[in-house]
Amino acid sequence: MESIIVRMPNWIGDLVMATPVLYDLRKAFPKASITAMCRRPLCELLEEDASIDEIFCFEKPVSRFERGNVRRNIIAKIQGGAFDRGILLTHSFSSAWWFWQGKVKQRIGYPGHFRKWLLTDAVSVPDATLHQVDQYKKLLEPLGIPRSATKPKLYVSEKEVEESKQLLYQRGYIRGKRLIGINPGAAYGTAKCWLPERFRELAVKLLDEQTYIVFFGDASSDALVKEICLGLPKQVMNLAGVTSLRELMCLIKDCDVVVTNDSGPMHIADAFGVPIVALFGSTDAATTGPYGQKEAVIYKQVSCSPCFKRVCPIDFRCMKEITVEEVEKRTRKALEKHV
Repeated sequence: MESIIVRMPNWIGDLVMATPVLYDLRKAFPKASITAMCRRPLCELLEEDASIDEIFCFEKPVSRFERGNVRRNIIAKIQGGAFDRGILLTHSFSSAWWFWQGKVKQRIGYPGHFRKWLLTDAVSVPDATLHQVDQYKKLLEPLGIPRSATKPKLYVSEKEVEESKQLLYQRGYIRGKRLIGINPGAAYGTAKCWLPERFRELAVKLLDEQTYIVFFGDASSDALVKEICLGLPKQVMNLAGVTSLRELMCLIKDCDVVVTNDSGPMHIADAFGVPIVALFGSTDAATTGPYGQKEAVIYKQVSCSPCFKRVCPIDFRCMKEITVEEVEKRTRKALEKHV
């Protein structure tokens, strides 16, 4: 039986955008054993995905001593898998080195970072305007798999969804009420984030007797979300930093609409088909926007955007030009469509 290993990306949003590769591989090689290799805790995203047979999880080393042990363990695991084919969705030298050392027979990836000699199939670098999802799909060309229309998709069980709702019930959420998710943070930097006071004002405008609002975020955005939620009614729930990745997925899936910056939760919502209002400023929606909901993006084409900077060096005009009224209107429209 043929065995395939896929080195998945290292960021939540990127990994979600890479899921069509797994589906397309399974469709092309229905009898193959397919392994998805990714760092913890991101591997949780792929649980319940029927396209793969195995998830190979590994920890990111935190010290120089650990790096050596992790490398040896990873290479030994790859060698033990006796993989016929390997697809590198990461661009690092180390990932290609692991596949080479692990004796993966066919090693497919983009060249760069001095790793071309480690690859058996170096795929030509695509146009920078190509969406990230399609950039990942292009790496399947050496396998004779044409670029598909497959959208990102994630999977959770009904049991998981119901259990995750307990986090909402504990904070007073009433079953059957409208649920709006808001994600005010982003991993890359503040230049991707709409102003906190505007998220707060938006929440106030959207609240009514039939509506609850849940704020999402990781531990790093805990202080930001606390500031936004301070003094707001009990119908506003703060779950920043208290959910596992699987719980976050389930809660996002259960939302009627999600308002979000360009972030991992945006791509999670898109993968579940949850209506989105996506706020873009420093990044390019054409390449990293929601693949299944391109119309969901609010983006002001100011002269300096997209700049891809972590922090705005000037006046943050790209995000300041997005008004609360505009986002409120788009959110209500998305709610009507969802109903």
